[in-house]
Amino acid sequence: MKVVIIGPAYPLRGGLATYNERLARAFHAAGDEVRIVTFSLQYPNFLFPGQTQFSTEPGPPDLDIAVSLNSVNPFSWWAVGRRLRRERPDLVVFRFWLPFMGPALGTVARLARGNGHTRVVAITDNVIPHEKRPGDGPLTRYFLSACDGFVTMSRAVLADLQRLGFGRKPAQYRPHPLYDNFGAPKPKAAALAALGLPADVGYLLFFGFIRAYKGLDILLEAWADPRLGALPVKLVIAGEFYEDAAPYEALIQKYQLESRLVRATDFIPNEQVVNYFCAADLVVQPYKHATQSGVSQVAYHFGRPMLVTDVGGLAELIPDGVVGYVVPPTPGALADALVDFYANHREETFAAGVRQEAKKFSWDVMLGALKEVAGL
Repeated sequence: MKVVIIGPAYPLRGGLATYNERLARAFHAAGDEVRIVTFSLQYPNFLFPGQTQFSTEPGPPDLDIAVSLNSVNPFSWWAVGRRLRRERPDLVVFRFWLPFMGPALGTVARLARGNGHTRVVAITDNVIPHEKRPGDGPLTRYFLSACDGFVTMSRAVLADLQRLGFGRKPAQYRPHPLYDNFGAPKPKAAALAALGLPADVGYLLFFGFIRAYKGLDILLEAWADPRLGALPVKLVIAGEFYEDAAPYEALIQKYQLESRLVRATDFIPNEQVVNYFCAADLVVQPYKHATQSGVSQVAYHFGRPMLVTDVGGLAELIPDGVVGYVVPPTPGALADALVDFYANHREETFAAGVRQEAKKFSWDVMLGALKEVAGL
């Protein structure tokens, strides 16, 4: 089968690009011919608050990636769409996560389907965005109406599709597969040594781009709890700020947390991901709202227990009391769980649960769902 994936990929960086590249490898392993079409321009500057959108690492030599779609240039939308219409791939898989992308991706999808052969499906991370803007609804509907079917990675997004009026189109929920492309797990001592961290204290990990909905402020408020201040544990903040850092700095100063933090607030290169996760006792995701999270799937791959908040689809992936904790998104609830984790020495028990649960998150399951909703 001939497959085209349209979405972020090298030379772009970040979780979406990592996922799409791993998905391409899964299709290839299944015997399909696969190509990725990625963006020559993904975000204009007003939508991108980070340092750079582009990777400084070498490109993946095993993948066919065409850098040809400009999110704000309709001529490129038409060029990509008409090429797909001529090439007649069996399946085009779009990655949809932001209404801003609706015009570009929706136009390409309509043109590709115009040959009467190509099936168009979307992996929809969100159909109602985390940060809402005027016009989100029409932009999202323009794209969704061009698709033959959908795969969501949380039941919350599946329900959102129905609320938006797309419940009659084929759609399936399949959890985010494992991020197993960051290397094999390593011993905690080796990971700590690689990061230059002393081994005589424990470490919690907050990982990923820092945005308001991810709740780092809630975690910092929890971290100020005197019970946690008495523990020989530090909080590692590993990820680039995608917004003003000043409110977080104010909390750190207010509660005098600096000596209990390890800051790595730049983009984390792929080769360092293993070290941050394997050095951690527990991965904390204190999100205020979410649909799903790739961070959970990295933690599963590296066998790390998790503490997540009961928002969106996070609890679907994290059985409470089996692989970690699911708690309300409040400082008190986070602090109580962290105290319990260390006071009752939960790490090994939860890590065993993580290893068992991780068996459920297969890329083959995702491929099967994509083909099924496409009618292939």
